[in-house]
Amino acid sequence: MQTMDDGKQPDEPAKPPEAAGSDDEIPTLRDELRTAAQYGVAGRWANRRREKIRAEIERNRRGDYKVPTWVLALILVVVVVGWVLLIVLA
Repeated sequence: MQTMDDGKQPDEPAKPPEAAGSDDEIPTLRDELRTAAQYGVAGRWANRRREKIRAEIERNRRGDYKVPTWVLALILVVVVVGWVLLIVLA
């Protein structure tokens, strides 16, 4: 039986080299949330958030772009304000 007092380090499994463009490059949450992923509600929230980010990046890579709601709302506000100004200043 090997103990840490023997002066030997336990064998670590060799990790394969990571290919460029792999899914490991997908942004993750901050370290605090990553450690919180092991516990309760924060962990479930962090996992759902991480999956949403991965899914969005995959959609964007396929070309399935989606316009955010705030952009559509901003365009609507600009059109309505422009129309009102056109009527008032005419």
